[in-house]
Amino acid sequence: MNLNSIPAFQDNYIWVLSNDEGRCLIVDPGDAAPVLNAIAENKWQPEAILLTHHHQDHVGGVKELVEKFPQLVVYGPAETQDKGATKIVKDGDSAFILAHEFSVIATPGHTLGHICYFSHPYLFCGDTLFSGGCGRLFEGTAKQMYQSLKKINALPDDTLICCAHEYTLSNMKFALSILPHDSSINEYYRKVNELRVKKQMTLPVTLKNERQNNIFLRTEDTDLIDKINKDTILLQPEERFAWLRSKKDSF
Repeated sequence: MNLNSIPAFQDNYIWVLSNDEGRCLIVDPGDAAPVLNAIAENKWQPEAILLTHHHQDHVGGVKELVEKFPQLVVYGPAETQDKGATKIVKDGDSAFILAHEFSVIATPGHTLGHICYFSHPYLFCGDTLFSGGCGRLFEGTAKQMYQSLKKINALPDDTLICCAHEYTLSNMKFALSILPHDSSINEYYRKVNELRVKKQMTLPVTLKNERQNNIFLRTEDTDLIDKINKDTILLQPEERFAWLRSKKDSF
């Protein structure tokens, strides 16, 4: 399988997974125009769309793509039923596309119905997990998002995090504000900064990388606990996650 990224809007990525015959699936097409251009340029034959949640920058291009390719099956959670989804999927379901099985993982937090799709090594995680960060809590609770990240963190080290936004640099600036002396975070920040100066993308990244550098996955890390306890005593990891998320919201 071949992983492709299509830039959209200011900082979105629309992911396309294609096989050697050119058959492909499209993830979270918020805008149809760049996808149609890439399909024409690569002579792809689209077979399915995967939607992670209902926000417009993830579903806005569905209608036009389906008009162009009526055979497309559009997978999505119940919250995307009025956004063009034709095959509603939920936690524990599987979608069989391009001879691969995609497991559906419920990851509420950013929205209540948010889902991810996993087919090793690819994780299409929408706005749940970013490199160095996680999604804002627009509908769900901090506890829900913490549990969603725990599900993702249970996947293999070599899982490729294919998230929907180029937020890595700002996320790592926040991480440095929390743990300024962490050597791994400092090294990753330097790497990310060099890529962005060259206008290169920072994604996808491995889950192993995120376990080292994403402070939202490090709520049981002693250095982080010590940092948080200087501000307030929080005994539970989900409480520490909520503290981090609130700090990031105002960063």
